[in-house]
Amino acid sequence: MRQRTKALVLFSGGLDSTLALRVVQDQGIEVEAVNFKSPFCLCEKCAVSTVSERFRVKVHRVSLGQEYLDMIANPLHGYGSQMNPCIDCRILMFKYAKKIADKIEAEFIVTGEVLNQRPFSQRKDIMLMIEREAGLEGRVLRPLSAKLLPETEVEKNDLVDRKKLFEIKGRRRLPQMHLVKKLGITDYPCPSGGCLLTDPRFADRLRDFLKHNPKPTLKTMTLLKLGRHFRIEGNKVIVGRNEEENRALLFIAKREGIPYLNVIEYVGPTTLLIGNEDNGIVEKTASITVRYSDAPKEVEVDVKYSAKIMRTVTTQAIEDQEIEQWRV
Repeated sequence: MRQRTKALVLFSGGLDSTLALRVVQDQGIEVEAVNFKSPFCLCEKCAVSTVSERFRVKVHRVSLGQEYLDMIANPLHGYGSQMNPCIDCRILMFKYAKKIADKIEAEFIVTGEVLNQRPFSQRKDIMLMIEREAGLEGRVLRPLSAKLLPETEVEKNDLVDRKKLFEIKGRRRLPQMHLVKKLGITDYPCPSGGCLLTDPRFADRLRDFLKHNPKPTLKTMTLLKLGRHFRIEGNKVIVGRNEEENRALLFIAKREGIPYLNVIEYVGPTTLLIGNEDNGIVEKTASITVRYSDAPKEVEVDVKYSAKIMRTVTTQAIEDQEIEQWRV
């Protein structure tokens, strides 16, 4: 075993990546970590910080931007069950990790992946294909499932003791719970938060968006995560669901010059209209806005339409059965 060996851990803050980190640390290997944040990530930043402090690990934080969104729009290896391009996402992360590993002179990459835990990206053949396409063939150690996978270069070169690695597979987490006790970890994190792209409702929104806008941006993806969404004759209508979303939508509307609507005399949502004003679109959007306000049904109320030319629309709440034809 070499005296000084360094590894870079792909670290989500969840249980599996924490266990992988500790298994490698327990072999006397110096560890740094990289944490990726995407526009669709539901992981908790505090979990990453807590584990980093507890185990004295430096964390490199990487925010995935436009390159990531371009991949989402046209993934080479396709999508999973929803709009999750897990294989292409993993390859992109590995490529970023390789650059960091080379910079900090880490001999290999470590992940908390478990064989067959996820049907799309954690099959043996897919795992090995991902590291090849990322230029990391033989340099990715998966400590939790290592004994079920081909021996890596770092094991062949005695940088890591294969006998001290594991053979965990599948979706049951009981083996991880046993490993937690074995490693003496007491306050361990929950599984990492996941990804919005696997959520069916959000995936529907993204499909609809890409159908009308093939070039996503960070700004448009922020809007995709806010409010109720409707598509009326090609126009997008976004209706705030609560006070926090209303504030966010109003801020974005003013910053980006997007027309927005508010009911004048009743508490109600901020509604954004992205498109045009033709064919009664403003009136339909106003009636949707009234529907989600405190205004009484079947009573006409005034709605302010704030755009280049401001005006007031008088209308009543749209019927529920009619609104469903436009819901995204």
